[in-house]
Amino acid sequence: MAIRYEINPPKISDNVEKLERLYSRIKQISDVCDGIHLTDSVLGIERVSPIIIATESRQKIPDLRITISLRVIDKSLEQISNITQASIEANLDGLLVLMGDPSQNSNHNSGIFPSQAVQHLNDLEYNKKTEIFLSIPSNPSFEKISKKINSKPHGFVTQVIHNISQVQRITDYLSPRGFKIIPCVLFPSEKNLKSAEFLKLDWSNYKDNFSDFINQTQKITGDVLLTSPNDFKGALEFLTQLQN
Repeated sequence: MAIRYEINPPKISDNVEKLERLYSRIKQISDVCDGIHLTDSVLGIERVSPIIIATESRQKIPDLRITISLRVIDKSLEQISNITQASIEANLDGLLVLMGDPSQNSNHNSGIFPSQAVQHLNDLEYNKKTEIFLSIPSNPSFEKISKKINSKPHGFVTQVIHNISQVQRITDYLSPRGFKIIPCVLFPSEKNLKSAEFLKLDWSNYKDNFSDFINQTQKITGDVLLTSPNDFKGALEFLTQLQN
């Protein structure tokens, strides 16, 4: 079983001190989880490239599992291929291909869809060298995501889930088809309340028994992605207690 922790790289405009604090957090969280996942310019806010943070982190912590997001909304197929090749050369464990939010600094849209990008990478046989994931909703219509399924990624990372029944439903449908499932779970704390409201997340199903919820999810899928955008300290304390 595995727990990965989601990390948001700092804004490009942030100073060196914030970057060093990020590496310090990665070191702390690596002691109590199995891996990290680095996001790519969430909400279209330009941030330090996840491949840069991931490459540095791999050198600092060789045994840590590291995956990154790769947003396609503003990238050509050639750029997508180059980033994937760079992730393989950096010995990363995989990447999550997603549409991404429009950039706040540019109106450019490549017109490429995530499933198209995955098919392109598979044609180049990158899927034999690294794990390639796609994102799906927490309560997907399997008919509507048929293009994603047919593009044959290694597996799927869900959007933030609300309850165990969502995890079970996705797993029951996709796991027998050979796909790995990584449910994304938001750490329930007061500091993350605004994020929950933004995502229209109902965490009443697990807020008071989060450890049980994580353990149940792991039992079903073997893998969990924990996100806590505004409460690193709380998530760190939780993972420390979960390990003991």
